[in-house]
This record gives sequence, structure tokens and C-alpha cells, in this order.
Amino acid sequence: MPSPGHETSVPLARTFLTGLILAFSATAARAASAAKDWPFYLGDQARTHYSPLKQIHRGNVARLQVAWTFDTGEKGEFQSNNLIVDGVLYTASPGRHVIALDASTGKARWRFDPRREHDEPLGRRLRGVMYWADGDDRRVFSAGATRLYALDARTGEPIRSFGRNGSIALGDGLRTAEPATAGLNTPGVIWHDLLILSANVAENVPGAIRAFDARTGALRWAFHTIPRPGEPGAETWPPDGWKHSGGASAWSGLSLDEDRGIVYAATETAGPDFWGGRRYGENLFANCLIALDARTGRRLWHHQLVHHDLWDMDLPAPPTLLTVTHRGLRIPAVAQGTKMGRLFVFHRVSGEPLWPIHELPAPASQLPGVATWPAQPHQDLPAPLMRQRYTRDDVSPISPAAHQLTTERLNRAGAFGSFPPPRWTETILFPGFDGGFEWGGSAADPDGILYANLNEIPWIYQLIPTQRDGAAIANAERQYLIHCGPCHRPDQSGDPAGGIPSLIGLPNRKTREEVARQIELGAGRMPPLGAVPAAQRSAILDFLFGGPGRVATAAPRKGPAAAKARDRAAEGETPPYTFAGFRRWFDAEGYPAIKPPWGTLNAVDLNTGEIKWKVPLGEYKELKARGIPPTGTENYGGPVVTAGGLLFIGATADETFRAFDKDTGRILWEASLPFGGNATPSTYEVAGRQFVVISAGGGKSGRPAGGSIVAFALAE
Repeated sequence: MPSPGHETSVPLARTFLTGLILAFSATAARAASAAKDWPFYLGDQARTHYSPLKQIHRGNVARLQVAWTFDTGEKGEFQSNNLIVDGVLYTASPGRHVIALDASTGKARWRFDPRREHDEPLGRRLRGVMYWADGDDRRVFSAGATRLYALDARTGEPIRSFGRNGSIALGDGLRTAEPATAGLNTPGVIWHDLLILSANVAENVPGAIRAFDARTGALRWAFHTIPRPGEPGAETWPPDGWKHSGGASAWSGLSLDEDRGIVYAATETAGPDFWGGRRYGENLFANCLIALDARTGRRLWHHQLVHHDLWDMDLPAPPTLLTVTHRGLRIPAVAQGTKMGRLFVFHRVSGEPLWPIHELPAPASQLPGVATWPAQPHQDLPAPLMRQRYTRDDVSPISPAAHQLTTERLNRAGAFGSFPPPRWTETILFPGFDGGFEWGGSAADPDGILYANLNEIPWIYQLIPTQRDGAAIANAERQYLIHCGPCHRPDQSGDPAGGIPSLIGLPNRKTREEVARQIELGAGRMPPLGAVPAAQRSAILDFLFGGPGRVATAAPRKGPAAAKARDRAAEGETPPYTFAGFRRWFDAEGYPAIKPPWGTLNAVDLNTGEIKWKVPLGEYKELKARGIPPTGTENYGGPVVTAGGLLFIGATADETFRAFDKDTGRILWEASLPFGGNATPSTYEVAGRQFVVISAGGGKSGRPAGGSIVAFALAE
């Protein structure tokens, strides 16, 4: 006869087994639901942009059609990667409203305007929201201008128990002595009940990666990306570097290995971006890929991919987590793209690079008081995904005029790649400020293939002096030096032998109105400056014609005040040089001043490090009509890869949404969008029907702006 203990253990065992079965069933149900949803920014917290859905595939993608559209009623750079959870789509509008839609019809459910809570200008470029659930507690987290809001996912109403009456200040935890102001344009990651975020900060506010309690908003931990005294990395800065430098945040986003509890951050340049006189050193943890313990924020490992950055070479996209076969072993890997079009790949746990990284010499500065770091990292594999330097072979062939002008400017300015020597005359920066890789990020499939879109557009890099004899140079002269000095020379003498006329005595030859028109529209070899703000063009005219803005008023040139100004400059309060501004190099027709391609879509096999294929991404119809093959265009927003063998991407400057064969790069489908799709798309399934949706707001590359969401599906 069984003992009493044995008799009682049977029902207990059955209960335990039943509980396990129910728990397993619930987990399986959640997993199945997640496979149909798009619950995180870029699809998952590994940032793979991957979906296992395959109802839409190579064989039927050509039959995709518009299923529904939604107009936000706003205009701007609509960059939101839309989340879809349990049949509801959550988007961040061009004006930072949060909107919930029925994901099968596009019908609005609710809308939240942060200005209802705090009356402040909201800004733009919010690339998505975050969703978190614990039982019946379901929340959407979104950024206003300077605050993070917790909203009830069902109603859009603020959850008053979070932070102060429903929100927290995004500057919390960035400084110790006084409050800091910060923003957020890219969603963070969520690990259990922790919201792990970075921030957008000014150049004098030191960045950090921080974890907040998802329920209360309380700060749980912070990792300082500009180290405080005694913290690792502080030795790579001058003493108290964190007090007078800022930036180094991870504005482009974070990634998460949920099983291992590891957060990966890709950081930006330290501030000020182009003047490094008071921050000479390697400047950890700027321009770094950093692995942190999600529980505590403790640094596990890091790699710096640009040392002492003077070129704004931020790591522009969140790291991509994937699994590859390397030397016969399955390896958990993390891949990081750069603005230089390079792709660095590391073991996700140990931080060891999968292929060797070398420190190669970099050009030395040509400006007194500005020191460059002597070498920069380069990897063996994968090979760079784009050209690494503008050469004579890259001179634009689009027209005879473009060929002549680009040849002349190359001869005059010179090109040194992405690390040109700082100098007061202009030089060609290629790869440029906007990549290479950009914030849209990379897609990765389970086979270890990574897909990325890149820009190949040259920019102009130039530093100009801000002072002369202890006084600030007047704005009028500064604008002349930026826009005219590189050709006509700082003393206005020009280069008559080279076809650049002298501007000395110009008021005796032309009227101010005539020169204003020539500056705006261009003439002969002079490119038009109509895209330069009118106030800057007016300042140039003041300099040439002796207008009111020509004289410096910031400090006298003699006496104690001038000496004091020189002392401040020596101490770094007033940098002796300033950046001449972000300037894409376009030809007179407005096209990139380089041989195409100007934008590409790439597949890289990270099992071998080999580039699998490369195709142009986007085209200009007017050039196609002239018999010019597809050139690619400037592109912003990333791709999505699916189990149906497809790559979906908008991104281009031609208002077109495309599907590519992921194995070959062949275009299988195209559709027109009302505005440019400068956002990473999403794909999901509702009631057995797969949709692909993209935010279409345009506004990039000088294109028209709007605020539409467009969803595509196969006919029912």
C-alpha cells in the first residue's frame, strides 16, 4: 500500500506537470504571436530587420498592391519604423505625436500629442516608439522634446505613476552638479523591466547609456561615455575632460542580446565635433562599439573605430546581432557599419574581431594647435563596401561641364579619404559625413548574410579661423572664407591664370544686385549658391561691398580685452577654428559630383567576409531618359529581409518602394510612394494576411515632404 506521502505526491506532480505544459503553451503562443508581429524597433532587439513571414515571396511579390494608407496630417522627415503588436500599429509622426492604428485597415484608434503635457517645441526625426507589457500592463514609450512619456497602449493616455505624472526628463543622470537637457530620436532596448536608452545631447553635455525602471521611471544605472575621474577610459582624456567636452552618446540606437543580457551601443563623436584642442587623446568611449551588462551597466568590452575624431565620423547605425559560421564554428557575432563604408565584425561575447584590425597611418593636421591621432583602424575583411577615396577615376561623367568642374576642384582641393588633414582650405571628404552606412541600419538573415544600403556622395571639409589678433573674425568675412575663399582666395586675388577672377575692386565693376544674382544662380564656372541661406549670402555681399556686417564687434584688436580674448582662446573657451559647414559636393545640375553609383544596396556573407552582390539603389528618371544607366541616389532608411527570400526597402530620393531578391539583388517589384520612404519598413501578419508598411514623409535630399503611411498586401 502506498505511503501517505506517495499518495499526496501524485496529484502534486500532475499539477506541476500541468503547470509546465500550460507555461510552455503560453510561451509558444507568445512566440507564435511575436513571429507575426513587429514588436520592436527594426523588428527585434538584435536589430536584424528580419521577419520569418513568407506569405509574400519571390513568386508572388509582383502582385503586391496598396492595402491602405493613412495621412498623419503633418509634414517633415517621417522616419518612424512602425511597431505592430496584436493587430495595432504604433507610429511616431513627423511632429512626434504617437498614433495607434488598426493594422489591418489603417483606421485611427488614438493619438497622443506631448504638448498636452508639456508645452515645448517637439522637434522632428523620431524614428519610432517602444512597447512593453507585463500581464495586463501594456505601455508605449515615446519621446517628446526633452521628456520620455509612458502611455497606456490601449488608450494613449499617460500612465501617471511613471516618473512625474507620466514622464521623465531625458537629461536625468547625464550630469552630477546641475540638470542637463537632452532629447531622443531613436528607441532604446528593453530588458525585463529596464528601459535602456541613450540620448541626443549638445556638444557640451557628456553622453551616457542609462537604464530606467519601466514601471516607475526611476534611474537604475548609468554608464558614462565620457568617463569621470577614476572610471575606465579617463586616462584617454585630458584632466577633467568630462567637464568641458560633451557628446559621445549613442544617438543611432542600441541592440540587445536578450538571452545573455548584453547591451551593445554604437557611439558618436565627442564634442565639439571638429575642434579637438581641449580633448586631445583617444577620447574613449566616443566612436566606440561598447558591450555592457544589461543588469548593471558594467562595461564588458569595447572597440574604438575612430580615434580622436575631428571629422564627425559617428558610428551611424545600431549594431546588428547575428550568428555566423566562422572557421567551422557557429559564432554569436555583432557587426558594426561605419560612415566610411567599413564593416567591423566581432565575437558577441568576447569582443574578439573575427578578422584582423590594423592601425594604419593617417594624414597629419596642417593647422597649428590642431593635432590628429597618428593612426586609424582598418580591417582585412569584409572589404570596404564603397570607394575609400576620390581619385581621378571618380571624376563625374554626367556632362562635359560636370567633368571639367570636378576635375578642377579635385586638382585644387585634393582628397585624402575620410580622415583628411584639418586645414583652412577646403578638401574633399569621401566617404562623407552621411556615409557610407547611415542610421537606417543593416538587415541580417539566419544564414549569416548582412544587407546594407550605403551612400557614395562626396562632401567638402574645411576649418576656418575664428580670430585675428585676439578678435573674432566678423561673420561677413567668415561667410566669404567658407563659400568664396577656396576659389577666390582669402585675399580676394583669385587665380586669373586658372580662370578664377580677382574680386579686388569688385564694387567698381558690378553692382551689389548683380553680384547677388550671380551668387544665387551661378555663372560660368561658379556654382549656384541659391541653396545657401539668404542671410549667409547677404553676409558675403556685406564683405565684398563693405556692408554693416563686415566689421568684427566681438572684441577689439588691441589692449587688455584683446589679450584676454587670446587667453580664452588658448584655454579652449573660444576655439581658434570653426567648421565651415556641412556641404555636399554637387555639380551645377544638382547631382553628386562623382562618378556613379551614388547609392547602393549590398549583400555581405559574414561567414566568409566576402561581398556577395552590389547593385545601384534608386535612379533619376531624367538621367535615364538621357541614356544614363541607373545611378543610385542618396538614401536614408534601412532594408527588411524576410523568409520569403525578399528585401524590402524605400530610402531613395525617387519616391519608390522596392522589393529585391535577397540572393541576387534583382529588382522584383516597385511601387510609387506619395513621398520618399526615408524610414525602415515593417512587415507583419493580421488575420492570416501579411502586410508590408512604410512611413513616407520625404523631406530628405531636397525632396517634397509629407506624412503618409502606406501598407501593401496581396489581394484578398
